[in-house]
Amino acid sequence: MQPAAFACEVLASGWCVCPGFISPARTGVLREVAQRAWGQGRFHRAGIGRGSTVGVREDIRGDSILWLDEYESTAVHEFLATDIAALQQAFNAAGYLGLHEFEGQFAVYPPGARYARHLDRFRDHDARVISLVLYLNADWNSADGGELCLYPGADTVTVLPATGTLVGFLSAEVPHEVRPARRERFSLSGWFRRRA
Repeated sequence: MQPAAFACEVLASGWCVCPGFISPARTGVLREVAQRAWGQGRFHRAGIGRGSTVGVREDIRGDSILWLDEYESTAVHEFLATDIAALQQAFNAAGYLGLHEFEGQFAVYPPGARYARHLDRFRDHDARVISLVLYLNADWNSADGGELCLYPGADTVTVLPATGTLVGFLSAEVPHEVRPARRERFSLSGWFRRRA
């Protein structure tokens, strides 16, 4: 699926799932970067909230994250400069959204970790407009768990976190959750933001 079609589907339906958005080889390179940083202890426990209210709540969110701007990587830079830039342009062209930056992170969910149902936009800050998740997990199958569940309206959309799959949705409108996985689950996720 081309970036323009992906953007149009997200804006029309509120969400879109695109298996094989990038090749297994390119996904593998990004996975190796994330796994190397994880092994180096570069990740930190993810919190909930914003600013002075951020806190770690393992009963709600059990993943660890590494902000992309905190870790130098040629592979990440190329992904941001090509794929993310093309998506940003497509969303702005399709919806006149005024998106001006991408805030991104690697995330790893250890076995058993989850993220309870939530929205990606903060109550007191409306900068996040479009949420994106690219999955980096090789040979993932349904027995491994770790599904992303989207709740657009009355429906439930269940997404297996298989390598190269890209998910996009409206940050303020689509509640979602991450179910517990049975092995380490890696992703590159983030948000297109407009000026607050």
